[in-house]
Amino acid sequence: MNNILFTHSYFLRFDPKQWALGQPYAPLGTLYAAALMRENNYTVSLFDTMFVADPAEVTAALDKNKPDFFVVYDDGFNYLTKMCLTNMREAAFSMCKLARAKGCKVIVSSSDATDRYEDYLNEGADFVIIGEAEHTLLELTNHISAGQSDYSGILGLTYRENGKTVKTSARPVLKDLDSLPLPAWDLVDINPYRDSWLKNAGYFSINMGTTRGCPFKCNWCAKPIYGNRYNSRSPQNVVKEIKLLKENYNIDHIWFCDDIFGLKPGWVLELSRLLQEENIRIRFKIQSRADLLAEEDIVKALALAGCENVWIGAESGSQKILDAMDKGTTIEQIHTATRLMKDNGIKPSFFIQFGYPGEDKDDIELTIAMINQLLPFEIGISVSYPLPGTVFYDRVKADLKKKTNWTDSDEMALMFTNTFPATYYKQLHQYVHNNYRRHLAKNSFFKLVKNPLATNIQAIKKAASILYYTPATYIEKLKLSRLEKA
Repeated sequence: MNNILFTHSYFLRFDPKQWALGQPYAPLGTLYAAALMRENNYTVSLFDTMFVADPAEVTAALDKNKPDFFVVYDDGFNYLTKMCLTNMREAAFSMCKLARAKGCKVIVSSSDATDRYEDYLNEGADFVIIGEAEHTLLELTNHISAGQSDYSGILGLTYRENGKTVKTSARPVLKDLDSLPLPAWDLVDINPYRDSWLKNAGYFSINMGTTRGCPFKCNWCAKPIYGNRYNSRSPQNVVKEIKLLKENYNIDHIWFCDDIFGLKPGWVLELSRLLQEENIRIRFKIQSRADLLAEEDIVKALALAGCENVWIGAESGSQKILDAMDKGTTIEQIHTATRLMKDNGIKPSFFIQFGYPGEDKDDIELTIAMINQLLPFEIGISVSYPLPGTVFYDRVKADLKKKTNWTDSDEMALMFTNTFPATYYKQLHQYVHNNYRRHLAKNSFFKLVKNPLATNIQAIKKAASILYYTPATYIEKLKLSRLEKA
């Protein structure tokens, strides 16, 4: 038994917002697992669900590959899979049942399955891997292939035995990330990814991970796979993969999908030095924190390395709310980091979260004012989303009824009782986006007036958009006011 068919449960077509955006990233976590298994003499193949319209399409891949093991291995690096969307859960259940009917041993690894392993065992999975999964998967498949049936000694595993669910002790996370083979990119048909990016963004971006885990303790952040431990690949190992991706896939851009990029002291400086030494030019974006980007030497090193966009979890313009979240950052640090990034040619982007318990109108106004003053390059707005295993979830779980997950990433439903009704936060999302674009247009207009000779068509269009966003913002504000009073 050495034939494995890998898949994952993210179906881009089932997430209308992301399908329309058309900027998909391949299932990186799946490719890491496939590479390790192939290195250990397993025959591996991939059924990539990214562009698939129906989970039943897996049947053809099962018939073609005739796998002994069917492994649903979700990408633990992508925030979309961490959201545990119900559309994707149902698709995973469907594929598990189809594979089991074909006689496969069905193994699942995902954030959702870690939290809901009983559901997955009920819906066709023979085993659910808890936490970081590569070495658990290898040990489990070796065990089964050798004809052994006692799984109690395999760490990080759940399964059924005599009608009862067994959950073994947790597996420690992997410290030496350089010991893993590079992801099995050759299993992916890269063409639809490239075509979609070129059509919708004008360039081709690919995803890479340089770290696993996050040591910070924001109390709404779930970490079911890698936990609070933070481990990093070496800069040399990262540069090796960048060279491979540039040579083999003609990429224009990289999304480093780490929760926190370059936290280890000196790591960013060394990566920047190596990229310059090897004359590697690549544009990239990262995710980081305001407090980590309040130091000019780090920001300068990122800029020299090719960083063009940094997403930070600004979350709120109210220090009261940041403290309630255990965020560990200050409003002053958000301002400092934003200024430093702009001074060094990096575009700062903000994740914003409304609806955290205790947030009132004054806190919301402070957040809107911060956005309008700092004018980040992009904003991503969400409402507070409770996930199992978090302090935040425990605070609001009594309010959660049957609905505990969104159907898709654009649902934006508030699933617990708060200061305002759920409809208010949906409208707030619309208003803040329009208001933000109005301020961007206003800023472009003043730049145009101040220096008309240093402009271009794009800048003129952006300035002219104030004619649309001013009345649009006013209308959205009226709608918001009505909901607030209701």
